[in-house]
Amino acid sequence: MQNPAEHSPKRIKKALFLDRDGVVNINYGYVFEKENFHFMPGIIELCRKAIKQGYVIIIVTNQSGIARSYYTEHQFKRLTRWMSQHFWKQGIKIKQTFHCPHHPDFSFRCSCRKPRAGMLTKAIKRFSIDKRHSIMIGDSLSDMQTARLAGIGTAVYLRPELPKYKGRLVRPHPFPYYQARNLSAVTALIN
Repeated sequence: MQNPAEHSPKRIKKALFLDRDGVVNINYGYVFEKENFHFMPGIIELCRKAIKQGYVIIIVTNQSGIARSYYTEHQFKRLTRWMSQHFWKQGIKIKQTFHCPHHPDFSFRCSCRKPRAGMLTKAIKRFSIDKRHSIMIGDSLSDMQTARLAGIGTAVYLRPELPKYKGRLVRPHPFPYYQARNLSAVTALIN
């Protein structure tokens, strides 16, 4: 008798990669205290839908404020724990937050600082992520470049200044991506 599990399709482990400042929280610049950390409108709904669709949530964030001595690694990690607990209370598990504390002008060149793909490739290996079925949401072109370098299937450029319309694919750019005005428009892309 054959094992029924041998014939069942292998479950795809896909990830929703999120930049932090400007996607998870409002980007006031070098946010490291919970009093200055305000969640972006729509981030909770986006993450809930992604989880229902089988995505794991992973945050990838440049934190050059550490290299610039604006705040410490400890302060960043304390805020990250608080943020993760807030998500948890909303029924959302953040698989992990990867961060790059470097800046070439204040520390050294590294392989983790976006637009390099080090944080994404590390996450992909650590959690056996199917990158072709994964999504990266960022608020900068370097986030889009990082997604393409890592081979992420879908990249979404969050641009609040866009006129009101649903996400559209931008092809002329060297690394194609979707543009969305807000996280509600991004939520519609998750399936």
